Amino acid sequence: MEDALTSTQHRRNPRRRLATLTVVAAAIGAEAAALRRHGWGLAGEVVVRCRQGHLFTTLWIPGVSVKALRLGWWRVQRCPVGRHWSVVSPVDRSQLTSEQAQSAAQHHDARLP
Repeated sequence: MEDALTSTQHRRNPRRRLATLTVVAAAIGAEAAALRRHGWGLAGEVVVRCRQGHLFTTLWIPGVSVKALRLGWWRVQRCPVGRHWSVVSPVDRSQLTSEQAQSAAQHHDARLP
């Protein structure tokens, strides 16, 4: 009984909740800043590269993963080019050739309903 009471008090601790929210907000802010540094907006269509080097476009929203498993800056999701699951990461827009950008635009992962 005492453990349950301690657990309930722990969950209701406003300082702990504020600290957790602060960490989450900082992580989302850092991800958004990294996207901007790589030439992307705060959210939207982003060119990513899988571990096999395939480029494709995906929806990337900082702090949110609907179609992928999040691993910090990286995400595990299905590559539509090689038709495999892989770790993907955003690509710096300025590093893409026009052919690479065009190819990535032609290959888009599964759209949301």
